[in-house]
Amino acid sequence: MSRTILTVDDSPSMRLLLKASLSAQGYHIETAEDGIHGLERLSELTPDLIITDINMPRMDGFELIEAVRAGDRHRGLPILVLSTEFSDEKKARAREAGATGWITKPFDADKLGAAIRRVCP
Repeated sequence: MSRTILTVDDSPSMRLLLKASLSAQGYHIETAEDGIHGLERLSELTPDLIITDINMPRMDGFELIEAVRAGDRHRGLPILVLSTEFSDEKKARAREAGATGWITKPFDADKLGAAIRRVCP
């Protein structure tokens, strides 16, 4: 059975790139364009993993992670951050919010796939 991944990124080209790359690895991909849209999609879906950007309009990735962790339904859901940001401060903030891991853009499809298999076996 294919795993479902919800990707949350404000860049249409990044959403398409993630969908193409991860679909080729056998994952079913759903998308959202920011944190608020991601929460809306979570009310409709039961993904196995969330991959989120940090810098997005309306609701950023930190706020999305905190909102997901605040509810009971998706509390144990793995969340990977995929961002151009790479500062230790932002990584620490993401961990405190409840992120499972951090990957820096641009991403390598094989390494992203390996990270997904580690947190979502």
